[in-house]
Amino acid sequence: MLPAGPSGRGRVETARRWDTARVDVISRGSAKVADWVLHFDLDQFIAAVEVLRRPELAGLPVIVGGQGDPTQRAVVSTASYEAREFGVRSGMPLRIAARKCPEAVLLPVDAPVYLAASDQVMATLRELAVVEVLGWDEAFLGVRTDDPVGFARRVQAAVLAATQLHCSIGIGDTTVRAKNATDFGKPRGVFELTAANWLEVMGPRPTRALWGVGSKVSGRLAALGIETVEQLASAPAETLTGEFGPRMGPWYGDLGRGQGRVSVDPTPWVPRGHGHETTFQQDLTTRDQILAAVAELADQVVDDITAQGRPAMRLRLKIRYAPFFTVTRSRKLPAATSDREAIVAAALALADDRIEPDRPIRLLGVHAEMTPPA
Repeated sequence: MLPAGPSGRGRVETARRWDTARVDVISRGSAKVADWVLHFDLDQFIAAVEVLRRPELAGLPVIVGGQGDPTQRAVVSTASYEAREFGVRSGMPLRIAARKCPEAVLLPVDAPVYLAASDQVMATLRELAVVEVLGWDEAFLGVRTDDPVGFARRVQAAVLAATQLHCSIGIGDTTVRAKNATDFGKPRGVFELTAANWLEVMGPRPTRALWGVGSKVSGRLAALGIETVEQLASAPAETLTGEFGPRMGPWYGDLGRGQGRVSVDPTPWVPRGHGHETTFQQDLTTRDQILAAVAELADQVVDDITAQGRPAMRLRLKIRYAPFFTVTRSRKLPAATSDREAIVAAALALADDRIEPDRPIRLLGVHAEMTPPA
């Protein structure tokens, strides 16, 4: 998920026009070959794929989530830009999204179609650069060029020609700067953030605007008197270490300065675990209902780790009590195993021990952490 962007569309457009001109002077004027990190992000990916399948939806507010039925419990997977104008956002309950945008076209999630489109996009990118896949709709690209803006435009053109999908690209001298730059390029644009303009562009913004800083961390930073990116960049190391520890404290300081990896890793992503979760249309209220649901989820997880060929070593149970209070509980297995009966029994024991009685449950999830690959 992208970090929060600037508040207000006009500010984004102004910043993009200013910075694109600056980039042209820096990169093309110097004509110096350098290594660049580009962050590639498809615009409104899932909604865009649905519009390609149904061209008559172009220009209409489109919301994709669950079964496309706002009377059922589900959340928004994505919303078209037209729907976002009404305040609809990913992760929002579908019923609230439908209330905010009553004229929206609501569609069910069709994951295989989105995965196929993503595969085509990533194959196109691999013909152009070193690619580190981050998800269905985004990736880092590594390239050596004297014209990163021109290269980014070529990437956009190639993806559009191959898939009819539009994208935005952030250019940086680190992964952190490239990822944050993408927000300023949306939609269909290109924007650059480097050490030269990082604090000028990002410095006045709230820490929540940084990739990797969520609402909880920004709140803890605010309690220290650190509210902007510039303040975080100059915060004493001992202050951050005292609040976040010796590893995360310096890491947040680096984020404030835009520091990060300078290279792209094309190694295929290997999952640490597999999990399944279900939101129930009617709250579970009895022990038998809860245990039956946990057993079914655990059984699905065993199928996944068996296909992966790596045994489970820890189980995690996710519980969302009504109306919307979520907790997680985990337990290390006595020994790593792929045995179905042992894993299901361990999940049931965890549920029996950790779920609070007499509290209705609206969601359950079971996740198995696997042993690391060789």
